Amino acid sequence: MNQPITRVEHGFTDYSYIPMVAAAPSLVGFEDEKTATTLCRVASGAILASSLLTRAEWGAFKVMPYKTHLMLDVAVGLFSLSAPWLFGFAHNAKARNTFLAMAAMGIAAGTLSKPEEMPAWKA
Repeated sequence: MNQPITRVEHGFTDYSYIPMVAAAPSLVGFEDEKTATTLCRVASGAILASSLLTRAEWGAFKVMPYKTHLMLDVAVGLFSLSAPWLFGFAHNAKARNTFLAMAAMGIAAGTLSKPEEMPAWKA
């Protein structure tokens, strides 16, 4: 499979994704859906923690392998895909569609990024 996203580009997508997901309830207009709002904050926090801990050029603490980070991105994407139905807010089109978009982004970022670990000498 052709994986066109480099490790550096992946970091850019993560650090763009984090504030957008955190702000999505107010930007998209589903702040009244408390569970979805909370889950947006939890998802953005999880990606932030994962990004800060990843052994990559953009990781602050560089303790987690990049491949693990990619697996977590896919896992958060799959969670986002099912969350509207698991947590009972699928009736809210704005929240549901936001989570479906989050899922698409997470799964795409995790599967379309080259899984090349950062060389030890750069850590």
